[in-house]
Amino acid sequence: MLSINNLSFYFGSRPMYDGANLHIKPKDKIGLVGANGTGKSTLLRIIDGEYQPDGGTISKSGDCTVGFLNQDLLSYQSEESILAVAMQAFERQNFLQAEIDRVLHKMETNYEDSDIDVLGRLQDEFENLGGYTIQSEAETILEGLGFTTEELQQPLHTFSGGWRMRVMLAKLLLQKPSLLMLDEPTNHLDLPSIEWVENYINTYEGAIIVVSHDRFFLDNTVNTIVEVTGAKLISYAGNYEFYVEEKALRNEIQKGAYENQQQAIKQTELFISRFKAKATKARQVQSRVKALERLDIIDAVVDDNAKVNFKFNFGTQPGRFIMTLNNVTKAYGSKKILTNTAGMIERGDKIALIGANGKGKSTLLRIIDGSEPIDGERTLGHNVIDSFYAQHQLESLDVNNTLLDELKMTGTGKLETELRSILGCFLFTGDDAFKKIKVLSGGEKSRVALAKVLISEANFLLLDEPTNHLDMMSVNILIQALQQYEGSFVVVSHDRFFVSEIANKIWYIEDEEIKVYPGTYEEYETWQEQRILNGEVVETKPQKKTVEKVAEKKPTIDDSAKKEIQKNLKKLNQTLSETENQISKLEADKVKQENLLADPTIFNDPAALKRENEAYQKILNHLEAVNDTWEGVMMEIEELEGNLA
Repeated sequence: MLSINNLSFYFGSRPMYDGANLHIKPKDKIGLVGANGTGKSTLLRIIDGEYQPDGGTISKSGDCTVGFLNQDLLSYQSEESILAVAMQAFERQNFLQAEIDRVLHKMETNYEDSDIDVLGRLQDEFENLGGYTIQSEAETILEGLGFTTEELQQPLHTFSGGWRMRVMLAKLLLQKPSLLMLDEPTNHLDLPSIEWVENYINTYEGAIIVVSHDRFFLDNTVNTIVEVTGAKLISYAGNYEFYVEEKALRNEIQKGAYENQQQAIKQTELFISRFKAKATKARQVQSRVKALERLDIIDAVVDDNAKVNFKFNFGTQPGRFIMTLNNVTKAYGSKKILTNTAGMIERGDKIALIGANGKGKSTLLRIIDGSEPIDGERTLGHNVIDSFYAQHQLESLDVNNTLLDELKMTGTGKLETELRSILGCFLFTGDDAFKKIKVLSGGEKSRVALAKVLISEANFLLLDEPTNHLDMMSVNILIQALQQYEGSFVVVSHDRFFVSEIANKIWYIEDEEIKVYPGTYEEYETWQEQRILNGEVVETKPQKKTVEKVAEKKPTIDDSAKKEIQKNLKKLNQTLSETENQISKLEADKVKQENLLADPTIFNDPAALKRENEAYQKILNHLEAVNDTWEGVMMEIEELEGNLA
């Protein structure tokens, strides 16, 4: 459908892509990953035609259409309603509707027989294009993305940037392009909307490329990961979890090959150094020199999962209770957020505040901070020192300061070497410390602001969407920092992986009250699903296909049916045994091939390396297929055994 061949693209003298290749087939679901600045969004803009490549080709089939959701759409404004903006996707249907209206209006005052024929043709085409259902289709998608029925008629310009982005996403989904490209679509979505988009993508008939730092979102939506690294595009045939495991394996193989090659280079250089002055060894020395010059150097493995060690120093330890809320009521006009509710934060609480947008999460965070007026009591605990991180605080950074100067403004009295070490933890190395804030990207500014919060010596942190604009490496660093943090915190986040890694307690707002689940996010999800099954709450997302009907009665079976089931079970168990033998053999072949790939002689022969890599991938594909077969057979056996029980 779309083929990228030998792509080259430069920003100044810096190569973003150099000989990169990618082939996108219909129905491919691709997650594009890589560190910030490697060129993920750039690639989408090249495919969309906004940027022209410096070399190589991008070939599309004649019927391939491309739709691109990018962050620039945040600035789009319109006086039209959000429903009308979304329905701009139906360009031909809108044109036909206007023509039908024109003909009907003309016939009211100047009727001609020819108008009947024209009207009939227009109405037939309009009906064939689904014109009579486009409004309900647009309403369904907008409501799935979190808009209420009443909001559909409100002008687009009355909504914030994040909500306008949802309208543009709805418009794009309604266009149904052959290739849908989404750049950080979850940045402006709450959890129910993210889950709705996941369900939509899973049933989308076209191909999709998505750039996202949300690991759960990628795991739930894509079947291929393409990593942007070293100006190349490296494909992994699986979701993000598979990519992490497979990359670790490839890195292990590469690390072994790199170390073997370095040892061989060292020995060769030692030979050259030792015998270069001996005339009798001149031929051998020259041969080795030429061999080194021709050598295809294996790169050292770059660890994307940097381990960091933060040392948090609290000048003051708080008492047992950090914050107490009693009889708190908060409303904006007629819109009630909280009514006579209570909440308590204790020392050591790591709270994730989750839920749909509009429920009052950020409002509650400001109430806890004391910056939001309320009716009721807010009591700050003994010796509590808090620090608040929110997206708007990026604007409070002094753009003329260097990174080092900005950290000094926290007043912690840390030495410059300590501050540079902290900047290093946040991926700012060497002379980066002397960069001006004004030259940083949005994600880099977020890292600086987070670093300031974390070194402030506060014993209570409030963090509002801290992972927005961070790449996965930066999110991983923030996770490690918060895991090592000995104080208490409340985090508002829609990143499920992030929340599952850092929270020991879940808060959510329901029925205008603060509700508490005393456990991890994974445990909360299981508990919430059980509540839905028990009818305690109404589900706000599409029902999972794996949920079975409750208390469904099994039909009884007669003796002849039992014999048939037992006969089928015998065959299936035999197939299962054969499949297990296949898996054992393939796993042994896999290990053998990995050992072969680690041989430095293979790495020195590009043709052999390509051949053995293809053989290795063939084994992996075969192993995956056989594992799928094994799972299918096991499911059939379990189902038949369940019928016999």
